[in-house]
Formats: sequence, structure tokens, C-alpha cells
Amino acid sequence: MTNDKLKDNRGFALILTILIVSLVVVLTLQFNNSMWSDLYSSANLRDGIRLRSIVRSGVNCALAVLSEDSSSSDSDSLQEPWANSKELSLNSVTMFENGYFQVEISDLSGKIQVNRLINEDGTYNEAQKKLLMRFLSSEQFQLDSEEVGNLIDAIKDWIDPDDDVTRFGAENGYYQSLESPYSCKNGPMESLSRMLLIKGVTKGLFYGNEHLPGISSYLTVYGDGKININTADPLVLRALADDLDSEMVSDMIEYRLDEGNDLKDPGWYRKIAGMADATIESELITTSSPYFEIEAAGISGAMNKRVAAIIKREGKKPIQILAWKVE
Repeated sequence: MTNDKLKDNRGFALILTILIVSLVVVLTLQFNNSMWSDLYSSANLRDGIRLRSIVRSGVNCALAVLSEDSSSSDSDSLQEPWANSKELSLNSVTMFENGYFQVEISDLSGKIQVNRLINEDGTYNEAQKKLLMRFLSSEQFQLDSEEVGNLIDAIKDWIDPDDDVTRFGAENGYYQSLESPYSCKNGPMESLSRMLLIKGVTKGLFYGNEHLPGISSYLTVYGDGKININTADPLVLRALADDLDSEMVSDMIEYRLDEGNDLKDPGWYRKIAGMADATIESELITTSSPYFEIEAAGISGAMNKRVAAIIKREGKKPIQILAWKVE
């Protein structure tokens, strides 16, 4: 009987020991996981702070270049330091031990400014309407004349202050009748992506695809309506006047790439052979740029952080940051 009790006690002790050891192992593993989790969190926090510092340095570098350019020149062209983004990015490799930035500066004044399609009273700005019509009629976008006209009317209705439908445009009555209804803006667009809400603006037209460009690459919501012909894309240049053809545009691109040519006067295009009689409305063009987009990326190992900023540069005034987006 005594031996049986002793065996039972030994069995119970063995089970208890196993349970205690198992509990210790579980607690040890849990503590180990918690410790590593804290370490990873600390490392991620440290890397995040480092990346934010790097990407902000990229933006600040771009701002400094734009500020210096503003104080040294009254005109802007693709021959200036701000347009040489690759060199700015290459120099950043020597600035940081564990990372670098990549920065790109784009001139928004070289794009068509859709908010200027109307005058202050809500009527069409005819010069801007013709500009947008010529642009949307480019063969790259594959729109017929009726589609172009309807689309321009819809854009006007989206940004004009009234609720009156322009020809084949669209106002609240149309947008409220959709399966997922929303209101017509009836005011200027704050961001270009809002165009996707406008009747007739499809994702394919806006973003393009592998075969066709999207209109978003050539448009902006910022600007006073004047396009910098020193920086505008060939598609935008072609849309500036009815009598400009692809050969003339190629000659304009070649002329403005020659560092020996003076690009301060917006009428420089008339100096090109065969273009003395070409006429671009003076209210459509300029050679200076107040609005720019800065895209910066901070990179450290496999990690990166991106920032996009829209800025306004006006004479000797401090540069204004109009929009800031962290991706």
C-alpha cells in the first residue's frame, strides 16, 4: 500500500514538473517574442525618423534651388539647375551614412490649367476653351469632336458657380441621379484627381495606358492661365495655336534646348525659320513659372518614404507650400 502511494506521488510530481517546465518554456518564448517585437518596433521607429529626415532634406534642397533660381533669373527654362533633378539626387549620396534621396522638380506652369477655363463670372474664357479643345483633339487621346465638346462643357459645369447645364455638360441633376450620387463641385478644383468625378472623364482617358498617354500628365489645377513655352510638353505646345504643326513644335523644342538662344521673351518662337507669321495669343504664354511640383523619396536599404509638394514661388516673397502629400 505504501509503495503504491509512493508511486502515485512520484507520478504526480513528474506531471507537475512537466507542467512547470512547459509553463516556463511558454513564458520564456512569449518574453522572447515580446522582446524581439519591441526591438523591431524601435528599429522601425528609428528608420522611419531617419527616412523622414532624408526625404525632408530632399524637399528642402529643391526649395533652395528654386529660391536661388528666382533671385538670379526672371525666366525659367529646362536649361536651369532646378530642371537637372538627377544631379541633385546624386549629390545626396554623400550627405547621409545610411541613405539618400531622389528628387524631381516639375514646372506646373508648363501645363494646361483647367481651372482657368472660365472667367470670374462663370462664362467661358474663349482663349482657354480653344486651347483645351485643341489639346483634347490630339490624336493621342482618340476623342472625336463631339466627345471633346461635351467633355469641355462638363468641365465648365463642374467649376462654374451656377447650376445651369451648359449645352451637353452636367450639373447636380446628373450627378445626383448616379448609382452612387454626389454633388457637383460648382467651384475650382483643389486637386486634379477630382476630374475623375466629371462626366465623361474615364480612368483610361485620365491615366492613359501602355499604348496611349493620359490627359492628367499635361493638366494642372494651379496657375494663372499662362503656359511657360520654355518648359511645356510638345503636346501642350501644339495646342497653343491652330497653325502650329508637329514640325514647328519640333523646331521650337530644338530652339529652346540651344543654350545660346535667349528665351526671356515669350515671342522667341517667331525667330525660328518659317514661324515669323505664326501667332500664339499673348494671354496664353509666358516664360516664367510660379508653380512647381516637388517629388522626393527618402531611401534607406529596402525602405523608402515619398513626399509630393506643390509650391508657389512669387518674386522675392518666401516660397509657399500649397499642398503636401506623404505616400
